[in-house]
Amino acid sequence: MTHTVAVVALEGVIPFDLATPVESFGRAAMLPGGVPAYRVVVCGTVAEVDAGLFTLRVPHGLEALATADTVVLPGVADPLAPVPEELTVALRAAADRGARIATICVGTFVLAATGLLDGLRATTHWLGTAELARRYPRITVDPDVLYVDNGQFLTSAGAAAGLDLCLHMIRRDHGSAVAADAARFSVMPLERDGGQAQFIAHPEPDPDGASLEPVLRWMRENAHRELRLDDIARRAKLSPRTLNRRFREQTGTTPLQWLYRARVRRAQYLLETTGDSVERIARQVGFGSPTAFRDKFKSLVGTSPLGYRRTFRASSS
Repeated sequence: MTHTVAVVALEGVIPFDLATPVESFGRAAMLPGGVPAYRVVVCGTVAEVDAGLFTLRVPHGLEALATADTVVLPGVADPLAPVPEELTVALRAAADRGARIATICVGTFVLAATGLLDGLRATTHWLGTAELARRYPRITVDPDVLYVDNGQFLTSAGAAAGLDLCLHMIRRDHGSAVAADAARFSVMPLERDGGQAQFIAHPEPDPDGASLEPVLRWMRENAHRELRLDDIARRAKLSPRTLNRRFREQTGTTPLQWLYRARVRRAQYLLETTGDSVERIARQVGFGSPTAFRDKFKSLVGTSPLGYRRTFRASSS
């Protein structure tokens, strides 16, 4: 059954925020075969909206929300503008029937205005977190993360964090292989999880080499080996202390946590695409024992390796 994603284009919609879910879900394909994983529709309250440098035609009305499995609310130029009453009604009705609702950037303000985020944790672009908390005190605003997944309601920070959230939802729906394929199409890393820090404002990089990309690539290629912090620091030609600081600045996490997540992502792919045993996959991705692998996999993915395989090999076959 086709999963329908309805992306809402309001007056003043931010083009980047609109394009992120349209392209991410619209180009995601089931493996093998390349069958589209989603049906994407753009809808709104009026037929044309001002999108800044251009006017955008909106092909569908809010009736699209009545049948959507997922509703995405991109940010708008004025996040404090009143939310149309008909949209509030349509969003509440979609939520009542179990639709998943996600926001991109300051689109969180639109969802917050409906009351659906009351009592929940949420995030938005770091420039708007203080105002979101002030206006909606019943929401627990987390200014330090890329996205928050409450199950039915998901919110993201600015710019690239919206793409992280879309890839997260694709992975949740169809598994790591489909999400990895979508990430490759977007030239986007798949290791960034929602708990990583928003990249707000950091000091000017040290002149002796600011980018960790070469060492991240090396870690990815050697994740199956036993890598200690000292090994990574030596490869990066940094002290362990400086390496940790650079990792926090550039990835929002620690070197070893980044490595564990890279290993688990690889394991997800192998569980979906091969018949190898859990024990063999644990060795292939660099865990010292199947028990350590199972524990780390469950803590990051929320299910066991075999449970994950049953879910996503079945859905892709």
